[in-house]
Amino acid sequence: MSMVATVSKVPCVAARTAHANRGHRTPCGNPGRAARSHSQLANGDRLNSSSRALWHDALALSRGNSSAGTDHGPGPRGKRLQIVASSASTSVGTFSGDEGNPNNKLSRALNAFWKFLRPHTIRGTILGSTAVTAKAIVESPALINWGLLPTALLGVLALVCGNGYIVGINQIYDKDIDEVNKPFLPIAAGELSKAAGWFLVMALGVLGSTIVHFNFAPLVFQLYMFGLFLGTIYSVPPLRLKRSPLAAFLIIATVRGFLLNFGVYHATKAALGSAFAWSPPILFITCFVTVFACVIAITKDLPDVKGDMQYNIDTFATRLGVRKLAYIGGGLLMANYIAAAAAAFIFPGAFNTLAMAVPHMIAAALILYQLWLMEKANYTQVAIKNFYRFIWNMFYCEYALLPFI
Repeated sequence: MSMVATVSKVPCVAARTAHANRGHRTPCGNPGRAARSHSQLANGDRLNSSSRALWHDALALSRGNSSAGTDHGPGPRGKRLQIVASSASTSVGTFSGDEGNPNNKLSRALNAFWKFLRPHTIRGTILGSTAVTAKAIVESPALINWGLLPTALLGVLALVCGNGYIVGINQIYDKDIDEVNKPFLPIAAGELSKAAGWFLVMALGVLGSTIVHFNFAPLVFQLYMFGLFLGTIYSVPPLRLKRSPLAAFLIIATVRGFLLNFGVYHATKAALGSAFAWSPPILFITCFVTVFACVIAITKDLPDVKGDMQYNIDTFATRLGVRKLAYIGGGLLMANYIAAAAAAFIFPGAFNTLAMAVPHMIAAALILYQLWLMEKANYTQVAIKNFYRFIWNMFYCEYALLPFI
């Protein structure tokens, strides 16, 4: 039961009391009808003066006026009003009890943790690692060993932990900025304390690095730790490289582009017992996603210009302006897709020509359309966020396409 519903029923109880001997029915449970009933009573309904006063007191109580009825003695009006107050108190007590329900607390905690992990980045990590692994397996079907499935799942878990460490530590140090730009994030919203955030970050970092150390080759572990290091210096003072547009751009491109794709492909090949060698599709996706990650790096600040300017965070968006940067990001992305489509014809034996050319040409046209939509909307905050969300959706689609090219 909501608080509004609880409070709106207070005058209904009083109305029932006043009408008990006259056979009237009051429209309880519907605030709109209750308001109309009150209007009818005030415009000539034949209530005696005691009932009118009771109605007034009940309304005052429903509005939070603690002095309502205090001038009444222990007479009938006072007793009836006490009944109303008792009923309201019982309802509010039930509401508070719901808030204290352990199941609700657990649900809120899990929801805060999920938001802390930044789900849109997790989807990219899981899709990327799954697609690269699938491509490596397709290339060596004779080496498939289903006994390696638990190790593969542990690898995905380690990547999610690394992802959570990087985005989590960024939220801890960006709390003040996020209160302006992303007030829905759990630390900025007060759903998680900084101390809880630090606990989660350290737990994720330790769990992820432990998994990789005991289950994968030394090179993969070194790449993993290098990724955590880059994520740390991106957010943590005194370096806090996110303050430099170029450094931030290079870190995101390296982690999202090279480290993820090369690391997962290398780990899969090693697990299958096959020597590492760049295949055309893996070389393509590594280069393509590195450029794509550069676009994400420069466009991620488009919705955050207000807070970044307030806290003197230097980004490409604050330097160039939203409109100019949107066209730069969109132009880079279109060039990336056109080059991918062209590669299908330049290297016909390396790729599935149809699967490589057609989807990438369609994607390039969709980017142009999204830029037009943002221009038409005059770069409102909603339009900018929709554009950024579209970029991430295209990122997911590219990995979904990888096993077929």
